[in-house]
Amino acid sequence: MPIIRPTAADISLDNVFHNTQVFRSLLASRTELMAVVKADAYGHGAVEVASTALAAGATSLGVAIVEEAVELRRAGIGAPILILGHTPAEAALQVAKLGLTATVFDREVAQALSVAATRLGRKVRVHIKVDTGMGRLGVRPGEVLPFVENISNLPSLLVEGVFTHFASADSVDLASARAQLATFNTVCSRLEAKGWRLQRHAANTAAILALPDSHLDMVRLGIGLYGLFPAQHLKSLVALKPVMSLRSRLSYVKWVEDGTPIGYGGAYVAEGQRLIATVPIGYADGYSRRLSGVGRAILHGQEVPLVGRVCMDQCMFDITASLAEAGDEVVLMGAQGALEISADDLALAMGTINYEVCCLINRRVPRLYWRHNKLASLRTLLGRG
Repeated sequence: MPIIRPTAADISLDNVFHNTQVFRSLLASRTELMAVVKADAYGHGAVEVASTALAAGATSLGVAIVEEAVELRRAGIGAPILILGHTPAEAALQVAKLGLTATVFDREVAQALSVAATRLGRKVRVHIKVDTGMGRLGVRPGEVLPFVENISNLPSLLVEGVFTHFASADSVDLASARAQLATFNTVCSRLEAKGWRLQRHAANTAAILALPDSHLDMVRLGIGLYGLFPAQHLKSLVALKPVMSLRSRLSYVKWVEDGTPIGYGGAYVAEGQRLIATVPIGYADGYSRRLSGVGRAILHGQEVPLVGRVCMDQCMFDITASLAEAGDEVVLMGAQGALEISADDLALAMGTINYEVCCLINRRVPRLYWRHNKLASLRTLLGRG
């Protein structure tokens, strides 16, 4: 399949492998590692990342919605997949048919899963979500035991695990996270006292690094899988490698005179004669409009500023200092020579977090998957190749 578009995201599968093994090395041998590949693996490509993480030591996968799990199964991935978010009752048959594991926190969904699994003559696995302080999905701690006892009587339903989610494990002060963990441990102890020895998991990337007591039976590796950190103070703890970089090529270069307005609303006006380059990436690709007037890129080993407003499909840079030509490569996220623009840098400019920076880069941007410095596969709007 030819790569038509000059804009692309390069994905290093070697770095996915490396990051998985780094986190695997932090865990006891009995503790399993789940690779969280929801949101198309945080924008990196769920199928390719999942396959690589499993090869590197992950034993299961986490997604947010049923459709994400279906994509993985259709790609031939047979590893256990936990749907971390809400599973609608109407999706129960598909969950049971594909051997997926569902998160439950209300009887309606549990009943629907039971009916679907019984109809197919098989078991369906579920994990109980406990709300210990996130205030989002989950059974209240004091209601977990009766809830488990209630749904365990449903035919064809296998209660396999119990988990919670930290609200602030990425904070310097871990008091809140420790309180959540204590609450969760109490819930698990009550379950065990009644004969329920379930797979326990609580730790996200931040907790894997900063709260080893939370490793329990399994951890859920999300942002760290992609070589990014959930907080600055955690960066000194392990050596991760960023997985995604973003590049394009100058599509048009022209000199403009002093006083020339650039882009929508004339938000930028040239001061003196300037060399302006147009780059074929815009907010429809996930290169945020919040970068208007504050973004930058690397061109020929020099930083160049983004000028004017980011358009839907294009944006403009002042390249007067570099004197480049149409067709020259420009790095929007990643390294070129001694310079680097990280996801953290873009997040700071956008007023957001590195998670969002990568998740925003959508399927319109081709993904090129590299292994051992060779192109292993690619994905464009036209499919995989």
